[in-house]
Amino acid sequence: MDPLTEPQIRRSFVNCSRSEAAAATLPAGLSDLPWDDLDFLGWRDARAPLRGYAVLWREGRPLGIALRAADTAMSARTSAMCLLCQTTQTGADVSLFTARRAGEAGRNGNTVGQYVCADLACSSRVRTEIPPWLRERDPAEVVPERVDELRRRLDTFVGHVLRP
Repeated sequence: MDPLTEPQIRRSFVNCSRSEAAAATLPAGLSDLPWDDLDFLGWRDARAPLRGYAVLWREGRPLGIALRAADTAMSARTSAMCLLCQTTQTGADVSLFTARRAGEAGRNGNTVGQYVCADLACSSRVRTEIPPWLRERDPAEVVPERVDELRRRLDTFVGHVLRP
């Protein structure tokens, strides 16, 4: 992923107002992030724990989505799978995130939802947490496949947010 600046991130949001984008708390150490290992920049707002954000490059420009986590967490005694990186974790580590749709649909209250890693660190997980059924394969083959799948699923989710 190409590095992003604070103004680029704030201008990239397609499903929230300019004032909401301006109020977002950006991740600490933005310039020090491992940009080459990110497929999207995902983070939770330190001042508003139920808010999350995802910014990715789409069609040559940054595109950001404001997310809202569910008020309640799943039980840590259950297993859940992130539908972006397809990593299985405890229920407490996966959250239902909803995103207002862009444009008029969003202004009318329409949303889309997805179960995603609660910390939005899917980019790291596809590179480091190889599922048991793939561990016998060469990591040099598995990781690029998982990265491509993550990007495809994220693009599909973004497409649902953008759909009129």
